[in-house]
Amino acid sequence: MPPDERRVVLSVRGLHKTISKRKIIHDVSFDVLEGEVFGFLGPNGAGKTTTIRMLVGLIRPTGGTVTIGGHDLSRHFTHAIRQVGAIVENPEMYPYLTGRENLEHFARMEGPISYERIEEVVKLVELTERIDDTVKTYSLGMRQRLGIAQALLRQPQLLILDEPTNGLDPAGIREMRGFIQRLAKEEGISVFISSHILHEVQTLCDRVAIISNGKVIRTGPVSQLLEGEPPVEWRLHPIEKGMEVLRSLASVTALEYLPDNGIIRTHLPQEAIAAANGALLNAGVQVTEIRQKHPTLEDVFLQMTEGDHIA
Repeated sequence: MPPDERRVVLSVRGLHKTISKRKIIHDVSFDVLEGEVFGFLGPNGAGKTTTIRMLVGLIRPTGGTVTIGGHDLSRHFTHAIRQVGAIVENPEMYPYLTGRENLEHFARMEGPISYERIEEVVKLVELTERIDDTVKTYSLGMRQRLGIAQALLRQPQLLILDEPTNGLDPAGIREMRGFIQRLAKEEGISVFISSHILHEVQTLCDRVAIISNGKVIRTGPVSQLLEGEPPVEWRLHPIEKGMEVLRSLASVTALEYLPDNGIIRTHLPQEAIAAANGALLNAGVQVTEIRQKHPTLEDVFLQMTEGDHIA
């Protein structure tokens, strides 16, 4: 189904939070659609955790609205929060109980949840073969999946995950990525992910919101954020003369020297690269490498947040 025809599961409008007269969150707005994986990115102290805590009702916003599954979180809290499954920090499990016993315990707390539903979520998170083993024998990735199984017991429309791949090895990250994508695409669950691993977000998410200093500065599909003419990087000798030639070309709209790796980065149309190369050769400049550097989500992120550290 095209994105513009999908139902909005989470709607955040004009969210504010002030703590001790200091504004932490400023007018944050975004939507999460049915069956999509939505990334929430920001540098350290940007307001990600504060926003998530407001989304799950752990703290009250100073202003604005959060609507989940059509229910206003502040006015109809019980109805709204029943649409949400969340792992805000590492899932807390009883290590000396089996995975099944942990789920049965949480099912009794949440209730009423049937035995059949427990079996469904066990199958969904692919723990059938290990569900009757004690949790202390589980890998970190298995504990993460058991935590997600717990979050899915009430059949939520929205799953909120804070750093779901944190601490996993590459194989575990790949496994978790495929699992989250299946939840969204096959089960129709909306998944909201806060993460600092930008490569994973680029691979995993359909859309992202970038937050900096408590404000959402950009929201959109990952593919849209990565659009634009990629910069062209050159390795030249002598560097000074090469830079002089490139600066003289009308097609070159920006030039930057990166001394740490000896690269000259330029912005020019793709069709002008051959002519620029010819001008360099005619001027006696040795060209040892030319490459177009297609932007990554990390490039876009660092540009928008002015290089702040990622949380």
